[in-house]
Amino acid sequence: MAKGLTIWGRTNSVNVQKVLWCLAELDVPYERIDAGMQFGKNNEPEYLAMNPNGRVPTLVDGDFVLWESNSVMRYLCMAYGKGTPIYPQEPQRRAAVDRWLDWTLSTVQPVDRPVFWALIRTPKDKQDMTQIQKDVDAEAPVWAIADRQLSTRRYVEADQFTIADVAVGAYARRWLGFTGISKPKFAHVERWYADIASRPSFSKQLATPMS
Repeated sequence: MAKGLTIWGRTNSVNVQKVLWCLAELDVPYERIDAGMQFGKNNEPEYLAMNPNGRVPTLVDGDFVLWESNSVMRYLCMAYGKGTPIYPQEPQRRAAVDRWLDWTLSTVQPVDRPVFWALIRTPKDKQDMTQIQKDVDAEAPVWAIADRQLSTRRYVEADQFTIADVAVGAYARRWLGFTGISKPKFAHVERWYADIASRPSFSKQLATPMS
């Protein structure tokens, strides 16, 4: 076990999924403790002492504690990646990767959350399909941005798989998995997603039904 590396968080959290996918890419062993939603723990004093936001995931690496999923991925690459290409060393390339990590939280997550909760975590008899379709229509332009980006490259940043693909890909899984609504097709996003979803690390962590 890598210095007692532990991840707190439930596997159906998109932000936990990003971290677990990153760990699988790096082939780093870890322990995971269920926390959040039906598992609780995240509002208990012990957890809040580690992560005052009460959210998941939280990483514990020996005496070091870190929260915020994108920061956790960056740390894992720097601490355990040994020059891994999934988080480039060159400043401009790294900054470009970081931009897309930030983009998922500032731009994708706010429009994804209403759709995900309404379609996946709301009982069908309580779903307002008119409102859901409006929310889907609001999310579609975000994926148009990703589609334009992917029209000229294999991965989100150039021709190398990076943690930008992990961050964007975790949300693309949700967007492409939504059913029962009308949404535009984005051929470049679908081509790229098929590529990244074929990675063993994806199958290990995300090839399960959304919940």
